[in-house]
Amino acid sequence: MTRTEKIKEHARNLGADLVGVADLALLEGIDTEPADLLGPYRHALALAVKLPNAVFEQLPGRPTPLYAQVYLNANALLDQIALRLCAHIEGQGYAALPIPASQPLDMTVFRSHLSAKAVANTAGLGWQGKSLLIVTPEYGPRVRLVTVLTDMPLQADKPLKNRCGSCTCCTEACVAGAIRNVSTDFHYASREEALDFQKCADKLVNEFSPMENIGKPICGICIQVCPWGRKLKGRGACSEV
Repeated sequence: MTRTEKIKEHARNLGADLVGVADLALLEGIDTEPADLLGPYRHALALAVKLPNAVFEQLPGRPTPLYAQVYLNANALLDQIALRLCAHIEGQGYAALPIPASQPLDMTVFRSHLSAKAVANTAGLGWQGKSLLIVTPEYGPRVRLVTVLTDMPLQADKPLKNRCGSCTCCTEACVAGAIRNVSTDFHYASREEALDFQKCADKLVNEFSPMENIGKPICGICIQVCPWGRKLKGRGACSEV
């Protein structure tokens, strides 16, 4: 078993459902905080945990307290997995840095230290869908993500081909009317290319976050309707994948 296979197996044993390796050279120029965050590292491990299907099937066009708690628990689990994986990597003599699963540093633009979606996209976990979310072949967008930066020599995975095609499910279902129905081969030049970000942010921050027992700018509707997560092929226009 190669070093890369071993580290992926260890991450899965810690609780990750999906693991990929990103070549950070493909992310050259990406915004980070601090600006030199990626400097010491060659690769990033993208880790995902699957969210329960049932929590999406009961969403009534808005987030629920159950979904909010699952969201928080998944982030906490991912942070624990990343922390323990870093300890394992350091034990082998390499550097590793966990990037929190959900730690926005600027709530006006919803940016963090590094985009976990960009890393997961580069690591081949999935492609960037029209909603900007990572869509995995196994679970659709019903995952949460975390990143571990490392200088460990690893074999990078290849990005996946975008498979959204002509599907308009997330565009039609978006309760903010923010998704522009634009696809990309690898990643968007900017978020605005795919999304009217202000419409999305206003809905999440001003309407959903203040709801009782929510307290987070979350939604879940574009995740709920994605055919790659629902696995409902052949059941209408919004199920063709």
